[in-house]
Amino acid sequence: MGDDLAHRMAGDLLRGPDPLGADWLAARAAASPDALALVAGGRRWRYGALDRAVSAMAGALVLDGMLPGQTVAALVANSPAAVFLVHAAARVGLILAPLNTRLAAPELAGQLRHLGTSWLLYDGPFAAVAESLARQLELEARPLAALEAESSWLTERISPEPAVQSILFTSGTSGAPKGVRLTYANHFWSAAASAFRLGLHPGERWLSVLPLHHVGGMAILFRSVLYGTAVVLQERFDVDAFDAALDEEAITMTSLVPTMLYRLLEARSTWPDSLRLVLLGGAASSPELLEAAQRAGVPVAPTYGLTEAASQVATLPPDEVAAHPGSVGRPLLFTQVAVVDEAGERLPPGAYGEIVVRGPTVMAGYYENEAATARALRGGWLHTGDIGYLDDGGRLYVVQRRHDVISSGGEKVYPTEVEAVLRRHPAVAAACVVGAPDPEWGEQVAAMVVLAEDGALSEAQLGDYCRRELAGYKLPRRWKFVDALPQTASGTVARAEVAATFTN
Repeated sequence: MGDDLAHRMAGDLLRGPDPLGADWLAARAAASPDALALVAGGRRWRYGALDRAVSAMAGALVLDGMLPGQTVAALVANSPAAVFLVHAAARVGLILAPLNTRLAAPELAGQLRHLGTSWLLYDGPFAAVAESLARQLELEARPLAALEAESSWLTERISPEPAVQSILFTSGTSGAPKGVRLTYANHFWSAAASAFRLGLHPGERWLSVLPLHHVGGMAILFRSVLYGTAVVLQERFDVDAFDAALDEEAITMTSLVPTMLYRLLEARSTWPDSLRLVLLGGAASSPELLEAAQRAGVPVAPTYGLTEAASQVATLPPDEVAAHPGSVGRPLLFTQVAVVDEAGERLPPGAYGEIVVRGPTVMAGYYENEAATARALRGGWLHTGDIGYLDDGGRLYVVQRRHDVISSGGEKVYPTEVEAVLRRHPAVAAACVVGAPDPEWGEQVAAMVVLAEDGALSEAQLGDYCRRELAGYKLPRRWKFVDALPQTASGTVARAEVAATFTN
């Protein structure tokens, strides 16, 4: 049974030396070299072959001068080489900082400055921007294709006591960016807790379309190595390619954001018997979407997670969705969740408050940002800023994600960042950015703008200006030009009133 296999997996990993100091891929390759590890780019790798490919890239990283403990930035798409890089960086003991490939060049430059790294690795589609950033910031830029061509080999982990595995950014670079420091222990306990909640079946195949700069994409790679199961990796979410993989690759699990599921439900009416679970997170799921999934027979498991907790925090099994609509389930094993008031006191079931999280998956802190770390990690708890409540059975309901943060298609958009860009335009006097409800994307970015006294600007012109400064998913899709922004009694912008104008 699935639970028995999960228990055996945990027992195997915990026997003998500390597993957190082990080379997970090397151990997996030794234990099951012929098990399928990766399907990507029209090719297949078993664990023995994957280990050899990673050994070659790890040797090339060292040969180029990258040493344990150094931070290495990466601008890569989902690809076999990117998978090799994740495991090769672990083998060398590098701290990997995968950057969001959808960011504009100024945003990428801000994150690279914050990291203070000397290295930027990239693959083909991002050569031009990577080389430009390298010249601008005086970095060493290396294409992954060159690393794959090197003949040096590294078969064992250099750093026997790894700590931080990656730095994953949670936002853009308007103001001080926040890079989440995730450790190998975070990933290990997240993998164990997820297996205990979701079960683990022989021959598991996880269809992965989440980008590797998202914690969800990164987590799938490490979980699969620890479980000894396969990843079917796609470069991006494409309905036709996703459907083909479902039909041809005996997919058992996948992770989606609501926008992706919405499109899939529109595109197909039957689902393969092999698919046993769709982990649905990244943004709030509407009741209508969950009902449509249930009617279609899709085994959806709503989940709540965040980068700062190495992805999953709470998950509702598919067989409980109908009985507990709107819930994201109970906390995973080893994780505690509470809802507290402004004084940090626990609230009773049904009362709205801030969601706080405690457990071994919680981050080591924000990179080079002591103030933000101190605000987030207090009294042994991660203060998420998200608003929710618990029911009498300990199930979590998320009411509002991160206060005013917009969730559009699974991507997080910070209104203050977009507002700052808008205000830099000489024809703009003031701006307020909110999320407008959208049936496909969850929310669209919407902007209310006040023009300067002598300003003359169209939606198209302002949109073109934003496109040069912001990633595509951050661009406002709906606009309103007004004489003044609505104000609260205390003189601040009435965001709720602004948002209301985009819902009518």
